[in-house]
Amino acid sequence: MKGILLVDKPAGITSHDVVDRVRRAAAMRRVGHTGTLDPGATGLLLICLGQATRLSEFLTGLDKVYEGTMRLGVMTDSYDLDGDVLERNEVPDLAAGTIRQAFGRYQGGIMQTPPMVSAVKVGGERLYKRARRGEEVERPARPVTVHEFTMLGVNLPDITFRVRCTSGTYVRALCHEVGRELGCGGALASLRRIQTGRFSVADATPLDELKEPGDVQARLVSMADALALPNLLVAPERRTTVAAGNPLGDNEFVNPDSAHSGWVQIKTTGGELLAIGQLDGDDGGLVVRPKRVFCVEP
Repeated sequence: MKGILLVDKPAGITSHDVVDRVRRAAAMRRVGHTGTLDPGATGLLLICLGQATRLSEFLTGLDKVYEGTMRLGVMTDSYDLDGDVLERNEVPDLAAGTIRQAFGRYQGGIMQTPPMVSAVKVGGERLYKRARRGEEVERPARPVTVHEFTMLGVNLPDITFRVRCTSGTYVRALCHEVGRELGCGGALASLRRIQTGRFSVADATPLDELKEPGDVQARLVSMADALALPNLLVAPERRTTVAAGNPLGDNEFVNPDSAHSGWVQIKTTGGELLAIGQLDGDDGGLVVRPKRVFCVEP
């Protein structure tokens, strides 16, 4: 069994718990996820099975879209309502325009400091482990991009929102910062991931519906359809060359003008994914070097 499984994660369990459940349902060990959701969060998890685990590096970095709720008037050590409360403040009667202005300050390319209660490693140790010991350490800020941060509704002390951002963005940190901007503090109250790359939670399967291998197999996205990389097509007789990991020149592709640099998918004219390769151009023309080979020599 191999492919990508779209799972709608419920609240109250970890992403690793989801992987364990899928392993049991699929009756196989080679299973992994491509982007952690906090236990309290729900929504889309992309799960890789079998050979598709070798595609995970190309899926983990995809942009994400979330919808959620922030609660104003409270600040916690984890930046969400699951953490220990540090402050409670009165929430002023905020105008919608004031809130939108605060949201706008956190759009575009920003530097973001991870929460102490997070899985980021500092000094070789996860921050949440140090937080459990009551430690507070310096955390280097990291560049992230928030493409969209939209207020969807206001029912104070709660604000509903949508975020479209790069991988690695902490949405609860955005809530914390907006709360500070508004002068009363804020924390993430609920979060749902609705999209990863081109994949939507509308196409995902609730975890409870995955009970046996047939349930998993019927819902798999094929490896050939998983990535949004350019496709370079080869005739079936080139399968041996690809399987051996040998470089291919532009004369070996049916559509050599379909890509010019970077990562590409090497497929047969029938659509089978043979490998992921890196494309180089030189004076002699196109050269593609297979890096992740999925086919075997006949």
